[in-house]
Amino acid sequence: MAHLLVVESWVGSMSRLLPRAIGEGGHEFTFVTRDLHHYLRGAGSEGPHPLLAARNVITADTNDMDALLPHLERLHALLAFDGVVSSCDYYLPAVARIADRLGLPGPAVEAVEGACRKDLTRRVLAEAGVPGPRFALCTDAAGAEAAARTIGYPLVVKPVDLCAGMLVREVRDEGELRIACRALAEFPVNARGQDRAPSVLLEELLTGPEVSVETVSSGGAVGVVGVTDKSIGGTPAFVETGHMFPAGIAPWAEREAADTAVAALKALGLDQAVCHTEIKLTADGPKVVEVNPRPAGNRITELVRHVTGVDLAAACVDVALGRVPDLTPRPTGVRSAAIAFLLPDTTGTLTGIQGADEVRARPEVLELHLAEPGRAVRAATSNNEYLGHVMTADTLGHGAREAAERLLAHLRPTYEEQGAEPSAAVCA
Repeated sequence: MAHLLVVESWVGSMSRLLPRAIGEGGHEFTFVTRDLHHYLRGAGSEGPHPLLAARNVITADTNDMDALLPHLERLHALLAFDGVVSSCDYYLPAVARIADRLGLPGPAVEAVEGACRKDLTRRVLAEAGVPGPRFALCTDAAGAEAAARTIGYPLVVKPVDLCAGMLVREVRDEGELRIACRALAEFPVNARGQDRAPSVLLEELLTGPEVSVETVSSGGAVGVVGVTDKSIGGTPAFVETGHMFPAGIAPWAEREAADTAVAALKALGLDQAVCHTEIKLTADGPKVVEVNPRPAGNRITELVRHVTGVDLAAACVDVALGRVPDLTPRPTGVRSAAIAFLLPDTTGTLTGIQGADEVRARPEVLELHLAEPGRAVRAATSNNEYLGHVMTADTLGHGAREAAERLLAHLRPTYEEQGAEPSAAVCA
């Protein structure tokens, strides 16, 4: 039995998948957070709270590394941690620094910091010759307008340090660029109370299908578990509306995407990590959108598990302990699995979702999760505003996506509409 230190988490599906993987591996964990109420508020009603499985729950300022590192050193002397892990993007660099300080397995600090900052990722990959969009890092509106004229409209405006597609926008002219830059300037602190970098990243708008490559790096070797395809909507935002594993693309395109992701990981120096690398399949070949040094969100890990039997949350635990995970696919009887997300299209309060019983009864449904009435909603502008999802399986071929989208159309949210928008959703 090993003892893991878990530093923060999301309150979504990974908040349950990671503790489950720790427990099923025969291990235990201590959880450290700066705000326990964040997890109590977002617990939902799906069974026992995942933190009930923790050996210890400790409150500490996880945003103050100067105070946190010596505090965790003292805890390590008492509790003897064997590894450290997090599923929350905002704490992945902290986890790498903690592992380095405590002498625990983990990826290099510089590699994780390079992957978690979109501007650093762009710079490293460009220097290594890994294909990506043309880009510019800007510190003010005048610089952004000049860079945009060089890159050319339409283009993409991104924060360098947010997640879930927050405040990522396609802009078509200087007016839209000013609005997007102003929105970023008005969001100086992220959902976990961390100061944001004021820089703005401009990128060439890439066109083509989007996929993600799920990998596990261990001992200098990169294992490609598979490629997931993605549906994107919400223009001018980039909202992930669904996924299917394995991707319904040609084998040669799958190989090219995987090769590009592996090249990106090697350029960044990422090892001892489960990674989720997003790729655009453009007319000029695969180009990297971003590299995430943690397991995929949006329940992609569950799609992978249903098809291959490989549990990426368990692999994350293994690499955190310095072990080589078993990535051997096993027969599951499922050829493809897909998820489709239900999005609000108005501002108001959710009063119900019709059609749920009919969808839940279908044999191809693996999961149906829906928001409870009373939730304040607005038209989705990021991946934080889902009203739920339906997950499906196909035992014969690549029909899971069509099934998920067809069943999603049977779900009909009802609202009490409001005149003013509720406050913007933030990363959980």
